Amino acid sequence: MRVTLAFAGVMAVVLTATGLFLFLRLGAELDATIEQSLRSRAGDVTALIEQADSGLEEAGDDALTEQGESFAQILDRSGAVVDATPGVRGRALLAGGQVPDEVGETVIVDREAIAGEDEAVRLLATPVRAQDRRLIVVVGATLEEREEALRNLGGLLLVGGPVALLLACLTGYLAVAAALRPVDSMRRRAAAIQAADPRARLPVSPADDEIGRLGTTLNGMLERLEAAFDRERAFVADASHELRTPLAILKTELELALRGGRSTGELEDALRSAGEETDRLVQLAEDLLVIARSDQGRLPIRPGEVQIDDVLDGVRERFARRAGERGAELRVVAAGDVDLCADPLRLEQALGNLVDNALRHGGTAIELSARTIGQAIELHVRDDGPGFPDDFIESAFERFTRGDAARGRGGAGLGLAIVAAVAQAHHGSVGACNPTEGGADVWLNLPREPAAVPVTRS
Repeated sequence: MRVTLAFAGVMAVVLTATGLFLFLRLGAELDATIEQSLRSRAGDVTALIEQADSGLEEAGDDALTEQGESFAQILDRSGAVVDATPGVRGRALLAGGQVPDEVGETVIVDREAIAGEDEAVRLLATPVRAQDRRLIVVVGATLEEREEALRNLGGLLLVGGPVALLLACLTGYLAVAAALRPVDSMRRRAAAIQAADPRARLPVSPADDEIGRLGTTLNGMLERLEAAFDRERAFVADASHELRTPLAILKTELELALRGGRSTGELEDALRSAGEETDRLVQLAEDLLVIARSDQGRLPIRPGEVQIDDVLDGVRERFARRAGERGAELRVVAAGDVDLCADPLRLEQALGNLVDNALRHGGTAIELSARTIGQAIELHVRDDGPGFPDDFIESAFERFTRGDAARGRGGAGLGLAIVAAVAQAHHGSVGACNPTEGGADVWLNLPREPAAVPVTRS
């Protein structure tokens, strides 16, 4: 309705301006035609009085003197009537001040009415020299036909203008309604879409116009939301599955500890097992929090300048006792005086996850190293274990994914996913491969430039 009202306002202005232009144009054309006709008749009357002594009376039934079509007078210099056509032989048509003085000068005068004519008339007076004296030729015509033509046009505009405006508004309303009908259809479908049916889509017009492109864009948004919902559902389902196992073990250990007849050693073993499962639950909760924050695009990092060798040595010392218990050797290949702009805690967390995976699934030799590649630093954790299954490398960094039995014992499948989240928060990348000489090699590729690392706060 707002579009139609705006269209109606513009059309009303356009139609009014057009009608006024036509009305004034027709009046000007009629005036020009009447003036030209009067000039032609004045010329004929001038020729007549120059050729005949008796002037207009000698013209007899000539068309110039036929009553009802035109009339004429011949005046002397004082304004007195010398000769005239029937019907206007009485009083002079022009007053004294309206009589032209010089030969060639023409005066046009409109009068409301004259003797013998009830309608307005237009007079043309021009001085001539004939019959050895100076005379004034006055010819006139009624304006009845002009006024009637203008009245007819005005009536037509007054009737046809509103009708044309109404038709134009109706056409505009129908056109706008047809153009917006797909929008209303999309609105109704959008109102009917529920979270339980995320695969529903909006109807899209086949035309390649703004409405069609809007529908395509909105359907693309719905597809992204559907993918996000699917990821959230999978995340919740996987997290529930991972939490169920340690909770079940913890409950079993506590139930066994509560049974009578248990020795002190058995109770200590049960409590120790319960403590280990509790630690596992705490670690799993922390890992889930990291993954959830990374999905929201706000994994908190506090970048600063760190020395690569210090970070590698810190990770080695952190896992030295555990490696000794497993009979594995942790070795650091010095990178030299190389610094990096990164969050040291997140960096140690990512490298710790890689070392934990290597200790859990790898062999007896684990190597931590770093190398510079252009404006980036690659941090590698390599082991001599059985390596990744070939069909697992592509999905190794996805959450809740594990390899086969050789590398799939224990864990929630979140370690490498957290490594990928840390690398992404630093605008970096991750990678994994099985070297030809055996084992597995996993790395982070991080930019060295501080400007490339966004600063976020939790």
